[in-house]
Amino acid sequence: MAARTRFYLNKQDAKWKGVCAGIADYTGVEVLWVRLGMAGMAVIAQQWWVIAAYFIVAAIVDPKPIGLYQNADDQKFWQGVRSNPKRSTAEVRSKLRDIDRRLADMETHYTSRNTALADEIERLR
Repeated sequence: MAARTRFYLNKQDAKWKGVCAGIADYTGVEVLWVRLGMAGMAVIAQQWWVIAAYFIVAAIVDPKPIGLYQNADDQKFWQGVRSNPKRSTAEVRSKLRDIDRRLADMETHYTSRNTALADEIERLR
């Protein structure tokens, strides 16, 4: 199983090697903004090391496995985990506490004697 929190080249949305699409996939930023940022750094700011870094990353990093995410919600969840893992675990704990509380309420409702319902059933007999 592939690690969902690793950085991969995104060859499916790639224009050339998939580095910018991979950065966009990893961070959750729109790929257009990543491409414009890379071009702006290389041309306008004259940061030519960006081009060398682009080729190095393209040579070293593995392409994203097909079917890494089941759907868009799964992809957004893992992007959130990468950006702030503590917040993600807190959200999962909060959801599980809410589910546990709701199950406890249901259990209490079904196991306790519901006198109003029992009285209504008795009147219908």
